[in-house]
Amino acid sequence: MFADNRFGYLGKVRYGLGYTAAPIYWVADIPTRISFWIDDVFISRAELLQDNDFLRQELLIAQRELQLLESLASENSRLLDLNNATGSVSGDVSPAEIINISPDPYSRRVLINKGANEKVFLGQPLLDANGLMGQVVEVLPFTSWVLLITDPSHATPVEVNRNGERALARGARDNSSELDLDFVTQTQDMRAGDLLVSSGMGQIYPKNYPVAEIVSVYRDPGLDFATVRARPLAEMARTRHAMLVFPNGPEDSFLSQENLKEPDTSLSESASLDKEILKMLETQIDR
Repeated sequence: MFADNRFGYLGKVRYGLGYTAAPIYWVADIPTRISFWIDDVFISRAELLQDNDFLRQELLIAQRELQLLESLASENSRLLDLNNATGSVSGDVSPAEIINISPDPYSRRVLINKGANEKVFLGQPLLDANGLMGQVVEVLPFTSWVLLITDPSHATPVEVNRNGERALARGARDNSSELDLDFVTQTQDMRAGDLLVSSGMGQIYPKNYPVAEIVSVYRDPGLDFATVRARPLAEMARTRHAMLVFPNGPEDSFLSQENLKEPDTSLSESASLDKEILKMLETQIDR
């Protein structure tokens, strides 16, 4: 043993004995390996169902978290667009959130989470990041109802951004989410794709704020007026965040709550619209 420890005389003998005993070890390990194989292959049906249910729940949770992240990213993008849009508005702005819509299928109104306590007033404009949405028609202590520009009873003074041609944009009477331009003569220069902006006439809405895009112009020689259809730029059915515009001085292009009671009589002197348009415009201001 001393010589083997010092000089390794029996190393080859041990190697040969280990090679000879390897089959014995392999045979002795067969029952253990068979047991592991049986455990892997013959798992009970109950365990499989339990694992399946657990994995399904984990998948649902992961999908919910993913959808939440996508929703937050989309909401952050909309809020950023809304914040960028405030720079082009004359007057102070206050964020508002749409919390409900009118159940009346023939009325296009939404409920916002701002009311008299936040100094909301009748006729106050509501905008989103893309365009004009409507005006406040009913003020409650903590909420307010807003009449959208797509409502058939609402008329918005607009002008073509390309050449300044004026018209009144009214909600389509076929209950669609588009606008009809009233009193557009056959000779007025309007084309599909033209951008319509608020003209500021009537002193209700901020001037030069995007309203809609013309999608079709039809001229019938047998009619006095052309048929013009436009698509609102504001995301009426999708947006949840908007902004209320507050006047910061008498030079603003929309009326305060007190001025809404008496329409500006100087409007008829400075406007070049027809008498019919002026009459409709004064009716809109009274509202």
